[in-house]
Amino acid sequence: MSLIRPAALGLATLMAGPALWRAFVTQTLDVQSALTRFLIAVPIAAIMLAALRIITESYRRRPRLFAELQAQTQPTPTPTDPTPTP
Repeated sequence: MSLIRPAALGLATLMAGPALWRAFVTQTLDVQSALTRFLIAVPIAAIMLAALRIITESYRRRPRLFAELQAQTQPTPTPTDPTPTP
């Protein structure tokens, strides 16, 4: 779980976006509170993305496992007699 991934920082920015907007644009919230909310949102976003990555990893592995299973269960062709019977 990496906290510095761009996806984690972007998701944390979206999560803390309203607080950041009120702090920096409308100035109805102090900057310290907005940045505290952002710092709290960063590990939460990283955990959420790690959970999503774990869930989707099984779907990425599934086609490869299915192909291996299919290759193991393929019936071997039975040889046919090349000479015709009279």
